[in-house]
Amino acid sequence: MLIFAGLGNPGPKYENNRHNVGYMAADAIARRHSFSPWSKKFKAEIAEGRLAGEKVLLVKPQTFMNLSGQAIGEALRFYKLSPADLVVFYDELDLAAGKVRIKTGGGSGGHNGIKSIDAHCGKDYRRVRIGIGHPGDKALVHNHVLGDFAKADQTWLEPLLEATADSAALLAKGDDNGFMNKVSLAVPGAAKPARPADATAKTPQAKGQSHIRQARPQTPTTPLPESGPMAAMLKKLFGK
Repeated sequence: MLIFAGLGNPGPKYENNRHNVGYMAADAIARRHSFSPWSKKFKAEIAEGRLAGEKVLLVKPQTFMNLSGQAIGEALRFYKLSPADLVVFYDELDLAAGKVRIKTGGGSGGHNGIKSIDAHCGKDYRRVRIGIGHPGDKALVHNHVLGDFAKADQTWLEPLLEATADSAALLAKGDDNGFMNKVSLAVPGAAKPARPADATAKTPQAKGQSHIRQARPQTPTTPLPESGPMAAMLKKLFGK
């Protein structure tokens, strides 16, 4: 059994906040894979289902972000699971908007929800970091994180959430790289640009000539003079 936890703050006030993208990911997975209706347990909303044949419990803590670890820790202990059985979806300031990265363990990066989970569950769980971008000024971070996604964000947010739901089975199977690749390809602008032509590419060689021969100056094709002082001198040197 696995626990997939999406982080956010409860209530309609926070529903569309960037800080709630973890909730959005959990909702997308529940819809796509026909999980059970949401119910309340462990100070959280939970839904049950299966991914890649594995039983998965979706958890959305209702304790507010800073206390997320209370709900998730309670669920882990109830099912006698370890941090290795936990996957957490959350917003990441230090990733460009629309980028997704997964890591196991590590620091919290200043994210209060992750700090709480680390304290209650340990650090050795998988973290699906969903980039929301940085506003560029530390003073603007609070309003950025607790602000709603802009209309322009929908061009990458909707495909990202759809791809997260579509590829969730890869996470259940432990294929983190496969999951990241699928999501990256689904987000506009993520495809690698075509490689430019190599400006230093060699000119194709003339048939039957080496590259050294081609580099040599060519014999001038101007005809030799037949009369005049130059012609007389050449005849003296070389004869007819």
